[in-house]
Amino acid sequence: MSTVRINKYFTQQGFCSRRAADQLIEQGRVRLNGRVAVLGDQVKDGDVVSVDGRVVDRTPPPVYLAYHKPIGVTCTTELDVPGNILHAVGYPERIFPIGRLDKDSSGLILLTNDGDVVNRLLRPEFGHEREYVVTVDHPYEKGFLEKLEQGVRVLGRKTRPCRTRRVDRISFRLTLTEGRNRQIRRMCLALGYRVKRLVRVRVMHVPLRGLSAGRWRHLSHKEREDLLAAVGLKQATGEGRVSAAAGAGG
Repeated sequence: MSTVRINKYFTQQGFCSRRAADQLIEQGRVRLNGRVAVLGDQVKDGDVVSVDGRVVDRTPPPVYLAYHKPIGVTCTTELDVPGNILHAVGYPERIFPIGRLDKDSSGLILLTNDGDVVNRLLRPEFGHEREYVVTVDHPYEKGFLEKLEQGVRVLGRKTRPCRTRRVDRISFRLTLTEGRNRQIRRMCLALGYRVKRLVRVRVMHVPLRGLSAGRWRHLSHKEREDLLAAVGLKQATGEGRVSAAAGAGG
């Protein structure tokens, strides 16, 4: 009889990420065979898991969306938060964003119901690229971009090296492999510049181009395949997914 940790069970069912599952459990909203679940519970074949009385037992087909988030939309799955991303997207099935993009920033964010992909994409050791176009409040001096590339100390810790490319006197492209809270704004501020506009134009191999603000699209077949390959997963024949490497964890 197979068993799985309860937070991973949620990702396998496409309900939410492990982190979100842990939050639901801590809030006392999850039950396992009728009792209140606790962190670390194991789910075995035949067990019944529910959230707010709703049984978690359906594995929907995987969904992968690219969404052009406008300024003002908040990247949260809490439906009582005004302007939350789930209401903004309006997708008919439960999905959740991969990472986040600040409320006052715009651009590309990926959403999915695939918890395994979310968990792997958010692991810092994978170092997946995210590219931005940044506009600051006044012309930047010579050496500014080089300082960004070398890393900037923010909140007591230096950022990872990154790549930049000049656009004009006040704008530049910046490619990161980490996603700390308001990282670009903090980096620029530490060097004497305030970000006036921030647009994410690429996540890994998926570009924003052609997608107007507030619109979303399904990833293409090739984009899905490349996404699964990038996180060490590959699409299985028929239903579900198998690991690209024997023994790889979710």
